[in-house]
Amino acid sequence: MSTIEVRHLAAMAAIAEEGSFGRAAVRLGYTQSTVSQQIAALERTVGGPVFDRPGGPKPVRLTPLGSVVLDHGRTLLANAQALADAVERFQAGDGRIDIGTFQSVSSMILPSVVRRLRDEHPGCDIRLSEEEPEQPQLGDLDLLFYDGRIDGDVEHRKLLDDPYLLVAGAGVFPEGPVPLERLDGLPMVAWPLTCDQPAMEQAVARSGARPRVVFRSAVNDTLLSMVRAGLGSALLPWLVVLGADVLSDDRLRVHELRPSLPPREIHLHWQAGRIHSPLAARAVDIAVEVAAELPPPPVGA
Repeated sequence: MSTIEVRHLAAMAAIAEEGSFGRAAVRLGYTQSTVSQQIAALERTVGGPVFDRPGGPKPVRLTPLGSVVLDHGRTLLANAQALADAVERFQAGDGRIDIGTFQSVSSMILPSVVRRLRDEHPGCDIRLSEEEPEQPQLGDLDLLFYDGRIDGDVEHRKLLDDPYLLVAGAGVFPEGPVPLERLDGLPMVAWPLTCDQPAMEQAVARSGARPRVVFRSAVNDTLLSMVRAGLGSALLPWLVVLGADVLSDDRLRVHELRPSLPPREIHLHWQAGRIHSPLAARAVDIAVEVAAELPPPPVGA
């Protein structure tokens, strides 16, 4: 049975539906002799005739063996067509894509990426997972957003520099930029020591300022709520400030830092040497476009 070919089953189905080899040949775009050869090859494989050929104007009819073969053959033909359709959708950009992300990207970049992908490829299957591990791994992901480079056999595309800003309660600092040294000894709320957070805090320490971290949370909204409550100020990237619409909150103020801290870098990663599906390749292009369209921090914050 492993030698049965889909084209032989397709010819058999056409003959059964058309009632003759000639009409089946016209429908399939073959010569009648080609169709006859395909049926002969099929009959050799299954070990007997699949059609009764009465001759003359009478239509050909399936033999009992032919009925068994065609009954199961239609399932194979349907599966083959489904495979062809899936490959065609994949080549056109539809299919499945698995993307790893983190909070800021999930809020400010990924929604536009998802919307544009679905607009262009309505049938696509987009799977998202959000976490911020200390040592991220691509695993089975097609793409992974991360604030920094990751180790391993991966390629990457840098999307943007995301500068750190000081978010404080209204009236805590004078309007305008704040010297980093002013943070020495002051209470701060902060992210856990994962991702770019350790590098940022080390940069603050190198400036000579050692603020007191009184609370840590991985949830941006929680940190901002604590700033509003007066527990402390926070050093947060521009994407967080932008995504939470902090600039319109009259209980909060956003300040530039002098000198500024090194920005965190947002990168998009994928396995080195992996052939991208059209959907994944398009997702990379859209992510680059969306990142370039983000507004910059206001001068003087």
